[in-house]
Amino acid sequence: MARTVWDSTLGKKTVMAISGLIMLLYLVAHMIGNLKIYFGAGEFNAYGHWLRTVGEPFMHYEWTLWLIRVVLVAAVVAHATAAYQLSRRDIRARPSKYVHKKPRASYATRTMRWGGIILGLFIVWHILDLTTGTAHPGGFQEGRPYQNVVDTFSTWYGNVVYIVAMLALGLHIRHGFWSAAQTLGAGSRSRDRALKTVANVLALLLTAGFIAVPVGVMTGVVS
Repeated sequence: MARTVWDSTLGKKTVMAISGLIMLLYLVAHMIGNLKIYFGAGEFNAYGHWLRTVGEPFMHYEWTLWLIRVVLVAAVVAHATAAYQLSRRDIRARPSKYVHKKPRASYATRTMRWGGIILGLFIVWHILDLTTGTAHPGGFQEGRPYQNVVDTFSTWYGNVVYIVAMLALGLHIRHGFWSAAQTLGAGSRSRDRALKTVANVLALLLTAGFIAVPVGVMTGVVS
């Protein structure tokens, strides 16, 4: 039954919708946590430590964090796989270009695929930079996320990569949230305007919230 659902176009769109909403919830929490950097090194580093001790003593050190990571990796893989397979199916169904041009879609719709690729590459860089420290500029300091964030956004390329990725994220959320609502049956004529408004507000708040961190470092507010 699961294979039948997965093989259907609706099944893949449903997987994309659910996995996308899981990632969206994480992004909201992640953005709120990131903004703690404006309260100083002590509070931000304490927040980074707290993430590793959530659930203690029932959960061992970092178990909750690893559980979240596993769920997120599963959501990203499911989302990307479904998107790729739907894209290939769409291409096979229309091997030649339309004779008559279709109405132009929104900029977010037309860039969903490229946006997804940009975000996928960004996730890899972000992990190597601020989680493992492999690609971190300068000396990576374990357990001192405040200093590591300041190091990253003290470089021009760190700011460029992050800001471009966050702009792509905003466009992705703007279209993806509304699309997920349609797939899950929440859309209707009476609710479409409200759903699009929510999608726009979410995209704007998340983009602005995430970009506020490198801007804070660039302007010296965070140093």
